[in-house]
Amino acid sequence: MAWAAPVPPPFIPTLLAFCEGSSHVSNVCAPRVITLPFLTAALPGSSLNWVGVAVLGLAIERERHGRDSGELRRLLNSLECKQDEYTRSMILHSITRCVYLLEAEASACTTDDIMLVGSMLDDKDNSVRIQALNTLKAFSGIRKFRLKIQEHSIKVLELISTIWDSELHIASLRLLNNLPLPDFAHPQLRRVMPALMEILQSNYILAQVQAIRLLSSLAQKNDLLYDILNCQVHSNFLNLFQATQPGSLLFEVLLFAERLSEGRNTSHYRAVKWHYNEKSLHEALFGDESRLADRLLALVIHPEEEVQIQACKVIVSLQCPQDMQVRPSFCQASHSYFDRE
Repeated sequence: MAWAAPVPPPFIPTLLAFCEGSSHVSNVCAPRVITLPFLTAALPGSSLNWVGVAVLGLAIERERHGRDSGELRRLLNSLECKQDEYTRSMILHSITRCVYLLEAEASACTTDDIMLVGSMLDDKDNSVRIQALNTLKAFSGIRKFRLKIQEHSIKVLELISTIWDSELHIASLRLLNNLPLPDFAHPQLRRVMPALMEILQSNYILAQVQAIRLLSSLAQKNDLLYDILNCQVHSNFLNLFQATQPGSLLFEVLLFAERLSEGRNTSHYRAVKWHYNEKSLHEALFGDESRLADRLLALVIHPEEEVQIQACKVIVSLQCPQDMQVRPSFCQASHSYFDRE
């Protein structure tokens, strides 16, 4: 049977025409999806979703013809009014969609709008916080807002370390991974390292991938490298390098290991005699009792080519210190990480 696109409820065309000129939708204290009380009281959730899609579609069509629909501005204005948790969450969700789809209207927003959305991170309702994080990530794609959004990085890191919720972690980490983290956030990042390591060692792939991407980025910061390497990990940490892990996670974990290996082999890092705790990430990966070499050799024949290549890169980085001005093929076997008993 051929696939057929879902058909909108029959009232949608009439609703679109109504939205063009009705005074109901000019009310600034509620988004257009919920300012039609005679509809919202009678329609099931699926139909309300069609209303949202229809109104947003109208806004996109207006922008395509060079006209400002005003939809995004109305939503932002409605966010300033007192609303219940569900309504705030839905407004933020609609704002996020508008930012992605209505480029001109999103670019016309102000830093005050960013501060308004950022204030929602202090909301008591978790769904509101998650939607606010998603909205900030959408705005972070616009260059002029990045510095203002960076100001919320401390609060975002605080949410990661104080609330154990996978969806919140994913939204927070996606936002942080989309921003260059400022130096003033480094002290807070040090405090959040244990939480990031716990997320990495959880069993939720989406959160793990986002956590390892952030850690890989931080591993390239000289003043954070030791904090990462000395962070405590579980005894089974190397299970992350098992061939049974999803390829997307394996690639990110291997990239992380390569950056850590390169960082610890730089001359300025080796100039200091560092001390690591017995259960540290450093000991799990590079300690005398580590079985990382065995895991890497197994991944050289992994079915996914990018995993194979990345495993080889880690092997090379382990055998050749970064500041040795020689080609990898000339690395002395007597100093090889893979010759240890």
